[in-house]
Amino acid sequence: MEYIYAAMLLYKAGKEIKENAVKAVLTAAGVNVDEARVKALVAALEGVNIEEAIKKAAMVAPAAAPAGAAAPAASEKKEEKKKEEDSKKAEESAAAGLGALFG
Repeated sequence: MEYIYAAMLLYKAGKEIKENAVKAVLTAAGVNVDEARVKALVAALEGVNIEEAIKKAAMVAPAAAPAGAAAPAASEKKEEKKKEEDSKKAEESAAAGLGALFG
């Protein structure tokens, strides 16, 4: 995860996500850098619109229910269950894409 975090930090700072920049962030954080993982990360992120990926990931995450919410009716429970299953499928497909980064 620290490799992804390094890339996100660089992105948020407005810097290019290049191998030497990712290495510098990881080294500053005290992480032993694996050159192959850095190369794979930079290659995987090449041409990716990170802002769009963040928006899509935010849409996949289910909204938390308020703490004092009343129990939903039976029909609402069925709809929630279906939405949860759809969310899980979307999360699994997103996770599969991220898994390719770490082989």
